[in-house]
Amino acid sequence: MCLGIPGRVVEVRGRVAVVDFGGVKREVDASLEDVSPGDYVLVHAGIVISKISQEEAEETIRIWNEILQAMEEQGVFS
Repeated sequence: MCLGIPGRVVEVRGRVAVVDFGGVKREVDASLEDVSPGDYVLVHAGIVISKISQEEAEETIRIWNEILQAMEEQGVFS
């Protein structure tokens, strides 16, 4: 099992995509998927592993935020 992080492609240069992960932009390998600016993707270990819908990306981010909030309330980060 792998953990894919959702993000939005903002630029493509050959096989490299610049992906915005909620304000943090990173260059990732996009050689496995044909991506364009505006596409939503899942990234694992610096590689685009799948394109996803905007709705799926937003839902995944919402769930992660709920998990982080619950962890903070339980003092996990203290």
